Amino acid sequence: MNDQAPVLDEGFVQVPTADGSMECFAARPRSGGPFPPVILYMDAPGVRDELYDFVRRIAEQGYFAIMPNLYYRYGVREAGGRMMEMLQAHTNTMIVRDTGALIAWLDTQPAAAPGPMGCIGYCMSGKFVLAVTGSFPERFKAMLSLYGVSHVTRGADSAHLRIPNILPDCSLYFGFAEHDPYVPDAEIAALDAALKQHGADYVLEKIPGTHHGFAFPERMGYHHAAAERHWDIAFELFDRKLKPA
Repeated sequence: MNDQAPVLDEGFVQVPTADGSMECFAARPRSGGPFPPVILYMDAPGVRDELYDFVRRIAEQGYFAIMPNLYYRYGVREAGGRMMEMLQAHTNTMIVRDTGALIAWLDTQPAAAPGPMGCIGYCMSGKFVLAVTGSFPERFKAMLSLYGVSHVTRGADSAHLRIPNILPDCSLYFGFAEHDPYVPDAEIAALDAALKQHGADYVLEKIPGTHHGFAFPERMGYHHAAAERHWDIAFELFDRKLKPA
């Protein structure tokens, strides 16, 4: 993180989609630009203060950071007691459609640089970032998935089926928790095999001593060193792939 963080412009914006108006929280440095876009996808509990802080942290590094409220169809920001219902209701196809609308909106924003974009997702959205990267390969050049679930399923909508579309100039990072009942070892192995088969530029690892949710300060499983390391990895990847040489 910068020693002196830049002053940010931030706030909520409304992005038109085929299913209604999608509220997003966006932040970017107040001066300079245009800035490469980075989309942060929320996890299953929904958008909340600690994720707004994540968006700000990305923006402070010189990006147009934006987080869509994927629960906009339900008129809520947080899932509450409906978390499992919400998780199961949101498909890769649905999020790809929302992302297409968000990219179209970003392309109208003078502060958002045209060209390469990045994305980062956690838990539920780990599979979403893989799906959108494979659906918009000409735009997404840096992707990070942290303790993502269900990258590989038997469904026709499985995110791993879009891996063949990802272009060689895109770099991918998959960081899994060492202890995670939500992500079976067999699924990680299947994802690794699919990435290898199609020659993806990727890193896939398990982080020792971590549990599901290790990047979130408000979770019981928070692991400070691993959380800070994931930001180091993210910003190295974004800087290398999104910013001009």
